[in-house]
Amino acid sequence: MAITTTSSSLSSLSSLSLNSSPHHSLLPFTISFPKAPKPISLFLSSPRPTTPIPIPNAEPPHIETTFFSTDDPEYDAVFDPPEPPEGFVPPPSFDDEPLETEEQIAKAYEELYGPAYSGVSVLGNDVYVMDSKVRKLGAFGKVKKEKIRDGFEERVVEVRRVTKVVKGGKQLHFRVIVVVGDKRGCVGVGVGKAKEVIDGVQKAAVNARRNIVTVPMTKYLTFPHRSEGDYGAAKVMLRPASPGTGVIAGGSVRIVLEMAGVENALGKQLGSKNALNNARATVVAVQKMRQFREVALDRGIPMEELWK
Repeated sequence: MAITTTSSSLSSLSSLSLNSSPHHSLLPFTISFPKAPKPISLFLSSPRPTTPIPIPNAEPPHIETTFFSTDDPEYDAVFDPPEPPEGFVPPPSFDDEPLETEEQIAKAYEELYGPAYSGVSVLGNDVYVMDSKVRKLGAFGKVKKEKIRDGFEERVVEVRRVTKVVKGGKQLHFRVIVVVGDKRGCVGVGVGKAKEVIDGVQKAAVNARRNIVTVPMTKYLTFPHRSEGDYGAAKVMLRPASPGTGVIAGGSVRIVLEMAGVENALGKQLGSKNALNNARATVVAVQKMRQFREVALDRGIPMEELWK
């Protein structure tokens, strides 16, 4: 009796949990697998939806598309432009305009491409701006650069041979001291070293243009007051002079004052005879000077009060 009850219960459980009939989906190119057996649960649960799985590398379904055109291919469209407004004046034709003059053509060309190489500028540009960049061949096929035309004059103060001892022997170079100035109150001292004197002068000139200072002067082209400058072991003393005195100085001090445009001054080198240190000491002494208007502005008094 017990065995019969057990077998009947097992058959009833198998009928509840197993589902041997598969269900196929009617969608194209997809297939749904049979549902898994549902376990017996005491809680109510909604059935899981069947998700179709796409088959890879399957051909897409053929969709028939038909486009209907209502346009007649033999229809000729008529262009109907809008009427111009009242008072409309058509612009003149390009052929009816007057011809451009040569000056107008030159101005337009210079606005687009810059000044021409002929040395003429219609718009007032600097025609020598490219001279420093033009490279020419000099003697022995070496590259030679033209001088920079910026209003500064150059004066070579000293050329000294410098020997450097290295492992393979000695290397000979030239150290050049150059003073540049516009003789209107601007002056600079520079140093350059190269294997040739010409290259050393060019390097020194570029270095001097990077160290331009302004020299304060009165209307008589002299210093406003006394000043002294030190650089290393060199000491330079500068004094103003009356008109007609000239520049009474020697060595590199005289060259610096002349390139600055000073015509009446007294200078004295004290201590060292080194040309470079004396030139730089002169620049230091010049930088210590101040104009009368600067002192009067700092004190808050008129310039006439300074001489009382």
